[in-house]
Amino acid sequence: MKNLASQDGELYLLRGFLPQPLANQFYTELHDSLCWQEETLIIAGKRVLVPRLVAWYGDDDACYRYSSVAHEPLPWIPPLLSIKAKIEQQTGTVFNSVLANLYRNGNDSLGWHADKEKELGQDPAIASLSLGAQRLFKIRHNKSKAILTFNLQHGDLLLMAGRFQHYWRHCVPKISKLTDPRVNLTYRYILPSSMDSSC
Repeated sequence: MKNLASQDGELYLLRGFLPQPLANQFYTELHDSLCWQEETLIIAGKRVLVPRLVAWYGDDDACYRYSSVAHEPLPWIPPLLSIKAKIEQQTGTVFNSVLANLYRNGNDSLGWHADKEKELGQDPAIASLSLGAQRLFKIRHNKSKAILTFNLQHGDLLLMAGRFQHYWRHCVPKISKLTDPRVNLTYRYILPSSMDSSC
């Protein structure tokens, strides 16, 4: 696989990681069955409504804290475990949790950020699976400000690893007039030393 981030971290895109019939099946199951929640985060001291729905699943003690909000995992369900096994086999990386995002339409988005929480470790690997509507995924280099744009399609898998989070930020911008939803699964590994079952 080609490293799309060149020397500053690792970014790999696997087109059609899930064949369309299987991607369709997982999309329907997860869209309808995950415990989606509307979330408020604290950013720069202000409460901000997250412009998408989220759900956090994983091992019992895989508590994840970001933007001053603690997320206690819901128990794994079979579709999430099945996808996890496929991604682990493909990437050779072990994951113990997944943050699911539901972009209900083009008005839902994800702002520029890097996943650098201490729970993820120094050089985290994050596998991001796209199901449903096509959405743009942008990355921006911290120093050069160069921007690369990828059109993530139904069944595509994106892997961010190595020093990627140190050199790049990423986002999912809004798209006007888009009415179709997208389910995004971002599999992660929460370090045992940072786990707190009480969140």
